[in-house]
Amino acid sequence: MNIKDKVSQRIINIKPSGIRKFSDYARQFDDVISLGVGEPDYDTPQYICNKSIQAIQDGQTHYTANRGLLSLRQAICDYYQARYDVAYDANKHVIVTTGSSEGIDLAIRTLIDPGDEIIIPNPGYVAYESAVRAANGKMVFLPLDEEHQFKIQPDILEATITNKTKVLLINYPNNPTGAMMTKEELAQLVPIIKKHELIVISDEIYSELSYDHVYCSLASFDEIKDQVITINGFSKAFAMTGWRVGYLCAHEALIEEMVKIHQFGAICANTPAQYGALAGLKACQSDVNGMRDDYRQRRNFLVKRLNEIGLPTFMPEGAFYTFSNITSTHLSSYDFCVELVKKERLALTPGSAFGSGGEGFVRISYAYSLDELKSATDKIEHFMKTLKSID
Repeated sequence: MNIKDKVSQRIINIKPSGIRKFSDYARQFDDVISLGVGEPDYDTPQYICNKSIQAIQDGQTHYTANRGLLSLRQAICDYYQARYDVAYDANKHVIVTTGSSEGIDLAIRTLIDPGDEIIIPNPGYVAYESAVRAANGKMVFLPLDEEHQFKIQPDILEATITNKTKVLLINYPNNPTGAMMTKEELAQLVPIIKKHELIVISDEIYSELSYDHVYCSLASFDEIKDQVITINGFSKAFAMTGWRVGYLCAHEALIEEMVKIHQFGAICANTPAQYGALAGLKACQSDVNGMRDDYRQRRNFLVKRLNEIGLPTFMPEGAFYTFSNITSTHLSSYDFCVELVKKERLALTPGSAFGSGGEGFVRISYAYSLDELKSATDKIEHFMKTLKSID
């Protein structure tokens, strides 16, 4: 008997993460500098750690409500009201999840029946396609291009929608491109979303990492608020990747259905970690602001150096990634990254890991120190000179 024959075909059809796949490849080499994984290089603020430890010592080690601590849900509502002018009710509109990744999975599984169409960005974060495949949904890719700095163009969105389209998934600030959409640009999408009665999953995990504009949540547009599922969390802005605390906010009717999956799959998010997240929202905005200022400085250095070296790179306005054009090298994005690891011991992420729209690009994370970025760009410069000498 072939055990694998017993595995669901839709799970077999899920591709392993291209990010992790290439990171694993790079680990076989010694002394590799990696700018591949999107994780803050900061430790979690000490105040958050202390409050979580205190919760453990106080015996807060039991289940919370399925939807999460009421005090944390209220703090999330207060945060979205104060930061993004969006009103939510802690008792009706919020679920605390095991990271924002669970939130995305909950939303997709709740909305998608086999054959339903969901529009996802291309290039886009690797987990979206996998979640849709697991739900037996039909993916329709929304092309994003460098010419428009990887922002959604209203006419292209309109042309992508069919009579089977149920969901639109968007992610700004964007992973992998660092693109950002302003309030004025999002406003152009609102009539299309309303007209076609789409549910929008808005992945806002990088909302605090907006450098040049005031961040706008799609849910702030009252005419489509009920159609928006907002996904966010603490991993990126609060440097809490390993804590696995996220949340989603949505219309009460959607929350009631999503919590069914959540209560059987996770029961609740980690209790001490929820207390830590609560502490972060209450008292750590200055830490978030400080990290954002450092990322901005790193971004400015990295973009300038990459363009000097000969890798055209537009200025990302959010998240902590550049998406650099490597077509001048005549290498595929995967081959570029393989050769860079072999010859320079530097690991980046091939743009092709994020879909066909990422071919010809590499994603570079600047969630690393300036010293590491300086060393990395020196290696890229040497590699580019090597390629030119071969030509």
